[in-house]
Amino acid sequence: MWIQLLLVVGVITVGLFLARPTGGDSHLALRRLFMAAFVIVAILSILFPQWLSWLANLIGVGRGADLLLYALVLAFLVFVATTYRRNVATNRKLTLLARQITLAQAATEDSASIHRPHEGTSNDDAAH
Repeated sequence: MWIQLLLVVGVITVGLFLARPTGGDSHLALRRLFMAAFVIVAILSILFPQWLSWLANLIGVGRGADLLLYALVLAFLVFVATTYRRNVATNRKLTLLARQITLAQAATEDSASIHRPHEGTSNDDAAH
């Protein structure tokens, strides 16, 4: 009984932590709905483990533990795919930002070199 209580509190804590707004999250409502569904299913699976075995038998999987493993593998693959896509988008933005900074610095240096006299044309250099 204590382990069930500890697991339920842990699932709720993680669910609340992951559902917090992060500032730039464009799919926050959908993420919160999926997180709420995950928390409910996790709590039901902890409190009624036979329910997971019943569901596994219903869809043709041998045991509830196997169904849980398959679901976790699927969730991991979704996580990897979304993380990869997010990294690609972040790298693309970083590349564009680096290009803009480089172009802005080059434009600043060009305008500064136009307004200052060129070295090597001073009177001291002509005497030597």
